[in-house]
Amino acid sequence: MFDFELIWLQIKPERSVNCLTFDANLMGQVETYQKTMQTHNIQQILNRGKWFANLPANLQQALLKHGVLRQFQNGQRLFSRGDCADGLYAVLSGSVQIVGASKHGAEDKHVILTLIDPPDWFGEICLFDRQPRTHDALADGPATVFHVRQALLDQLISDNPNYWREFGLLLTQKVRLIFGAIEDAALLPTPTRLARRLLQMAEGYGIRSDSSTVSARTLHVSQEKLSAMLSISRQTVNQMLKELEHEGLLLLGRGNIEILNLEGLKQKGQIN
Repeated sequence: MFDFELIWLQIKPERSVNCLTFDANLMGQVETYQKTMQTHNIQQILNRGKWFANLPANLQQALLKHGVLRQFQNGQRLFSRGDCADGLYAVLSGSVQIVGASKHGAEDKHVILTLIDPPDWFGEICLFDRQPRTHDALADGPATVFHVRQALLDQLISDNPNYWREFGLLLTQKVRLIFGAIEDAALLPTPTRLARRLLQMAEGYGIRSDSSTVSARTLHVSQEKLSAMLSISRQTVNQMLKELEHEGLLLLGRGNIEILNLEGLKQKGQIN
């Protein structure tokens, strides 16, 4: 965040500190410093993700230069199914729900497909097929996202066709996760699926650069949302979570779950 006293000391003005009249040059230095620090902080967050951390330096800098910060309140919509493509998003703070909806007569049904946490990116499907958005994206509580607009992405790829491979890697990360989820739903018992989903969330679905160093993590997800993601009842989720808590693998809180033993959770999820 911007610290006025710090920037004042770093600029070291020769005029008296009691003088509150800044010239245009001094204010320009303040704005430049603020933007530099903001970009540095954003890059630190994004580098926790394997995809961004492994991008060519030129592509990293282009995304950082042209992306914009956007803030959303709980339940506020980033985009809806059927919307035109508007670029890529990365979550910097908070979470974003990816939601599927279906209408049966007078009843609207919604299912949470996944929760996206920092520093994960989303929205890449439309970059490839130019089709409308496939699902809704809503802020799950207050959220800050980094948005790179479609026009910039088009220009970047036009100027550097080899960047297609980099964005393709972002897409294939998601394809692997989808195939894994389909296989789990078809073959695994419900308790094993729950353990795997908790483990995946704790380790950032394997797409974060710090996944291997995490030994405990607090998941900010309610039991209701977990049940929606796994398509099982809330009562069933509650019962299975209490069993895992009794075994010392996790600690249940109000709207959160603290993972205490990742190795024990791997055994429950049948992951070697």
